[in-house]
Amino acid sequence: MTNTERAMVMLLEDAGDPGEHAVDPGAQGASDGFALCNGQDDEYPDEDTVPIREAFRLVQHIVGTGSWPTDARRVVDR
Repeated sequence: MTNTERAMVMLLEDAGDPGEHAVDPGAQGASDGFALCNGQDDEYPDEDTVPIREAFRLVQHIVGTGSWPTDARRVVDR
């Protein structure tokens, strides 16, 4: 999910899994404009999202390999 500047990148094992998400440690502030499929507009701390370019890199690797890049900073929410 993205607001065009930052993105929330999550990897889930199944529909009920809290999963893992990419983080940007030390990022300050929060960003809004994350539109959910139900029409809700959310705001997230910037440390829980990543810049859009990093999001594309992460997603490309995950789609290609099925796992996070070894250098990806992430938090396991399980």
